[in-house]
Amino acid sequence: MIRQRTLKNVIRATGVGLHTGEKVYLTLRPAPVDTGVIFVREDAKPATVIPALTEFVGDTTLATTIVKDGYRISTIEHLMSALCGLAIDNILVEVSGPEMPIMDGSSATFVFLIQSAGIEEQEAPKKFIRFRREVAVRGNFGASYEQSVSIRPYNGFRVSHTIIYDNPIIKEQTARVDVSSTSYVRDVSRARTFGLMQEFDHLREKNLAQGGSLDNAVVVDQYRVLNDDGLRHKDEFVRHKILDAIGDLYLLGHSIIGEFIGYKSGHTANHALRQAILEQPESWEMVTFKSIEEAPLSYSFPLTIEQL
Repeated sequence: MIRQRTLKNVIRATGVGLHTGEKVYLTLRPAPVDTGVIFVREDAKPATVIPALTEFVGDTTLATTIVKDGYRISTIEHLMSALCGLAIDNILVEVSGPEMPIMDGSSATFVFLIQSAGIEEQEAPKKFIRFRREVAVRGNFGASYEQSVSIRPYNGFRVSHTIIYDNPIIKEQTARVDVSSTSYVRDVSRARTFGLMQEFDHLREKNLAQGGSLDNAVVVDQYRVLNDDGLRHKDEFVRHKILDAIGDLYLLGHSIIGEFIGYKSGHTANHALRQAILEQPESWEMVTFKSIEEAPLSYSFPLTIEQL
């Protein structure tokens, strides 16, 4: 059968929060079968446990934030994306403050940490959400333009996204990725968060993006990419949107069998889609697989960073 997975060992890292600019201590720990992804604000007295599930999402402004008992943990989507891409079902994520470390702005560092800790299969079947019919939402979601997100039946996990920016560097980009543990690392995990130079200036005026720099984001002006190393993919901008969508979808609590399609959308639209999915239980079913051969997704031999 396809089994649930956790870490083999505990692993720790340190970084800064993108918006707070504060140092963050992060610890990833193995967890028992059927635990799910659990975040812990270890600086709280007592420590506050927040499950990474849709019902605990309290804010989607600029990032996905989970909240419980007045304690927040924001920018969880990059780690959630890595966990989904490497099929980690059960894990404890201990954080020393209100924001996850931004690392390099992608999920590649989290992939490296997970693979360094090792991945261990557990004695229980992995559960998948398989879609039986389409679920879609459309609206402005707080923006000045219309967005749409949907998920529909597909024998695998595929993510498509389109972005349109009034910027000569970003312009319009569309990408589609068939996600498995092999393609995720190569095709998605290294895509960094991005923004326009004037957007970062505006955020800093509002006391946000205090930890943002060219080390953890792709920044563009009207003429060029400002990062000395350029882009990691020619369509890195839309690939990061795919990375975010994968992480946001994992707040449903299980891996997905279906196709996600996003149009000019972000965290708020993704949250609305998750809520619509949970309100329409007839649109999906929970399934397990007795063998790797019968499953539409392959998680057996994840590609490592060293193989890129």
